[in-house]
Amino acid sequence: MTTYRDAGVDIDAGDEFVDRISPLVRSTFRPEVLTDLGGFGGLFKLQAHRYAEPVLVSGTDGVGTKLKIAFLTDRHDTVGIDLVAMCVNDIVVSGAEPLFFLDYFATGKLAVPKADSVLKGIAEGCRQAGCALIGGETAEMPSFYAEGEYDLAGFAVGVVDRPKIIDGRSIAPGDAVIGLASTGLHSNGYSLARRVLLDQAQLTVTSRLPELDQPLGAVLLTPTRIYAKQVLTLIQEFPINGIAHITGGGITENLPRVFPPGVRAQVKRSAWSVPPIFHAIARLGQVKREEMYRVFNMGIGLILVVPASAAQAVVARATSLGDPACRIGTIVPSTSEEPLVEYVD
Repeated sequence: MTTYRDAGVDIDAGDEFVDRISPLVRSTFRPEVLTDLGGFGGLFKLQAHRYAEPVLVSGTDGVGTKLKIAFLTDRHDTVGIDLVAMCVNDIVVSGAEPLFFLDYFATGKLAVPKADSVLKGIAEGCRQAGCALIGGETAEMPSFYAEGEYDLAGFAVGVVDRPKIIDGRSIAPGDAVIGLASTGLHSNGYSLARRVLLDQAQLTVTSRLPELDQPLGAVLLTPTRIYAKQVLTLIQEFPINGIAHITGGGITENLPRVFPPGVRAQVKRSAWSVPPIFHAIARLGQVKREEMYRVFNMGIGLILVVPASAAQAVVARATSLGDPACRIGTIVPSTSEEPLVEYVD
């Protein structure tokens, strides 16, 4: 008699996993959560009376090939933070408060301790962002994934009052460009980083480089910074004309996404210290400077565009909230022939 387990799917392991993660999930709940773990859908009561015109903002993302580093190091407690970060940082740029999060974990054969470690990271990310983990899906798909590997996807929903949406329309020449520090690569550019560091330079996750104070694997697994709570505080205290999440494509590609017509940015590269991991990639791979700034965040994970008169106060307040910040540039008038981001030294 053939069973589902014979086909590679262990229902008992799935049940054990749900039992193990239940306390983690509940630890992220907000008062608006109306359902417990195990239902077909998560229910969340929107406190609509708090908003004149509540607008829901959604975002979805994954961790990408950074997961390959987790597999090589056999460390899985940080990539869940990355998953939450990539989603909530995308929605907070609109001024939205993250409300709830759902995850999708897919693997060939469910290893409960490993999956539990991933979920611990997701729960920690939700706590950092202030959102509730109200549901998810664990898919066991035999022969679909390489042995010991898995994939992650996340989905975040937030809310913002329509009159308070930040969409970049008010950005004007003379505004200051404020950069909030990243923790490293975050979750972008790992295909190039792995190509250079692991394939070309023949390094391993235990290798130590003169630029780095930790083994390579530990540096590459540094979790993405979650900016949600800090940015929401800044929005309440200062005029913020635009916000950009600096992901794949770097400042070069991401900052212009919030520009209205007629403006561009001059960015001063010497205004901040580039984390050592980027210098290592550039050196070992002979990657051109322009390519580095077009692929990686180069140490700036989020950008705020604010009136020049507020720049100094925003930098000080962001830093006091735990996000090291500095003024990295200025918004200037643009014509169609000029690059939307011009780097100056």
